[in-house]
Amino acid sequence: MLVERGWAIRDAEGRFSLGIRALRLGSSSDDLPIVKAFRTVAAEFLTRHDETIALAVLDGVESLYIALEETSQPVRLATHVGSTTPAFASASGRVVLASNPVKAVAAMFGGKLLLTPTGRRLNGVPELQGILAEVRERGFAENVEETAEGLYAVSVPVVNDDRVTLAALTALVPTSRVSPARRETIVADLVALGAKLSELVGWLPSFSSRRP
Repeated sequence: MLVERGWAIRDAEGRFSLGIRALRLGSSSDDLPIVKAFRTVAAEFLTRHDETIALAVLDGVESLYIALEETSQPVRLATHVGSTTPAFASASGRVVLASNPVKAVAAMFGGKLLLTPTGRRLNGVPELQGILAEVRERGFAENVEETAEGLYAVSVPVVNDDRVTLAALTALVPTSRVSPARRETIVADLVALGAKLSELVGWLPSFSSRRP
């Protein structure tokens, strides 16, 4: 029951560790294997781009940040570990939702008002499904100013050996620092780092939780 509700996860050898619900109550995520592996790839990204990079997981219909490394530049997104965004609106949420069956996404969001934090209203589940189809085709999700004014976000999936999406590796960059050429480089590097992180955590079970 604890695993089903997201309070714990169990690996292939039967060992238990904290799940998403426990992390939302303030438990530290620093000792989680996926977070330790994230620190490695985050350091590479910061060295090259000096932009904020985060790790997020899906908790119900929300995307939850469980790790974050910030840029040294003064203009940055004000966020923190434990903060959430609507999964349908955020790049991190969309990249995880894209791995779900179409019917599952429809069940999660059917009949709901899909209004992003910055006020853009999606045309219901059909528009969301179109966005997720594009994410599946491209292999990454990106949006501009849908979760915060002046923010460009791009996310790639982190998957285990069973090709289950565990999390989203996300770059968060002010739009003022995103030129077409720089965007292309950031996306390419993030895709490569997402693949590297996936190799490091291939043995992990899914962190996603289902609401009771």
